[in-house]
Amino acid sequence: MSSREPSSPKFRLRLLPVLVAAAVTSQAHAADLWTITQDALQNNSTLGASRSTFQSVDAGRDVARGSLLPQIDATAQVAHNNTLESQSSSNAAGGSGSGGTGTGSESSYNSTSASLELTQALYDATSWAALEIAKRETGQQALLLQADRQQLLYDVASAYFEILRANDVLEASISQEKAIKRQLDQAQEQFDVGLVATTDVNEAQASYDLARSQRISAENDLQVSFEALERLTGKRYDSIDALSDDIPIESPEPTGRDNWIQMAIANNPNVQAAQAAVDVSQAEVEQAEAGHKPTLSAFANYNYSDSDQDYLDGHNADTQVGLQASLPIYSGGTTSAQVRQQTYSLEATQYDYEAQRRDTTQQVRSLFTQVMNDVESVEAQRQAIVSNRSALEATRSGYEVGTRNIVDVLDAEQSLYQAISDYADARYTYVTDMVELRQQAGVLDQDVIRDLNQWLRETKTVTLRLPEDGGMSQMEDIGERPTMEESSAP
Repeated sequence: MSSREPSSPKFRLRLLPVLVAAAVTSQAHAADLWTITQDALQNNSTLGASRSTFQSVDAGRDVARGSLLPQIDATAQVAHNNTLESQSSSNAAGGSGSGGTGTGSESSYNSTSASLELTQALYDATSWAALEIAKRETGQQALLLQADRQQLLYDVASAYFEILRANDVLEASISQEKAIKRQLDQAQEQFDVGLVATTDVNEAQASYDLARSQRISAENDLQVSFEALERLTGKRYDSIDALSDDIPIESPEPTGRDNWIQMAIANNPNVQAAQAAVDVSQAEVEQAEAGHKPTLSAFANYNYSDSDQDYLDGHNADTQVGLQASLPIYSGGTTSAQVRQQTYSLEATQYDYEAQRRDTTQQVRSLFTQVMNDVESVEAQRQAIVSNRSALEATRSGYEVGTRNIVDVLDAEQSLYQAISDYADARYTYVTDMVELRQQAGVLDQDVIRDLNQWLRETKTVTLRLPEDGGMSQMEDIGERPTMEESSAP
């Protein structure tokens, strides 16, 4: 064996982290929100189905238009004919013994025939109404496609920032576990020399076990968050860019709630699609009413026939040009019933439009209020970290001089890291609420995603950790990570 191929298992175990680190270093740059959004627009199955549905409905316009264009039909026939004729007669003047005479003939011949017919609708209200329905349905489906596209943009942004949220919660859990582990070690050392009672060690151990379980749960949430993003794009991402700490937390522009409501009524594709459904139903009423109207069409036809019978020579041909009109007089009340049916359908779509308009208005109002509260919440949570850190330092000092017990210290530790998690949660809630507000207002597009992407930074990434990859399941791994106090204190 070559000296470059060490066989020692211990050597291989030491070499493995180096190889893993080298592999991570050689990986491509982490994906950002813009890249993932483009992947979703190309690969998302729901959006793909919506595109195909639009194309199918759009093709319906050509189907409806076809009945208004010239119709040409041609037929031809070639046949072999076999004719048998048999005739007989009786002697009417004879008696019972009289007889009759009979004759018969058989002939075979070939025949050919052909016809060509052209028709053109001159007035057909039903077909014109069908074309108008197809046009309006195409416009409605285009709006539904736009709604699905905006929904996908929101879903991708929401899933992306859910990963960042889960990662920040995980980092806070890791830092909390690490801090409580130090507290547990300190309590154990003090117990060993007789400075504290065993209850202090038990309290610290209980807090450490709780922190460890919370960290494991946070790891699972992070993995699930990556999987949700993969479902939207059909691709797996091992790491993504994190959000900059200095992203501005500002009130939405325009600042008036009524302005956002007006924007939503004018631009929300779901509201517009509901209005388009009313237009489609109105056209369907007109189509049903057209059943009472006459139709007028022009026609021209040419017929040719030929055969080789013995007693025939030559061929026959005739041409016909004219107009044809028809007027429905009575069809058992079907047409009138169809008019009533479509009128009720129109009324239903009008109610649906009003419901969609009210629902969108309520959604915009709630989201606008939520975003305004998010702005204040982020600042309040930021200040809560400062306050809880000061409280923790004071509690630790009190514990050292004997005025506070270890339970107070552990509670203060948990309060601090809970505040850190709440601050991260408030930031990402603000971002996703702003994106959803734009979606409900109908102004969520790729420009919004591009602007948001500018606040992501490549210098800090969030990496998917799977259990089979080593994960974060050992305290040795926790000890190598910076604490939230060191890496993300506001």
